[in-house]
Amino acid sequence: MTLIEVIANDRLGRKVRVKLQPEDTIGELKKLIAAQTGEDAAKIQLKKWYTVFKDHITLSDYEIHDGMSLEMY
Repeated sequence: MTLIEVIANDRLGRKVRVKLQPEDTIGELKKLIAAQTGEDAAKIQLKKWYTVFKDHITLSDYEIHDGMSLEMY
């Protein structure tokens, strides 16, 4: 059971660090980010370059690794 740390950056000075398993989904990642920021998880959108991550796909399917930074909108 290995945990990876994902960093979500909203480019306005707020960075959120979340630890989860590679088998967890993007939707679960959004819920953990929402718990730390107070935002609604349904309103959070995660991107990397031009790829918009969908809620039902796992982190390992998107090849998200330990220490990776995602853009949060």
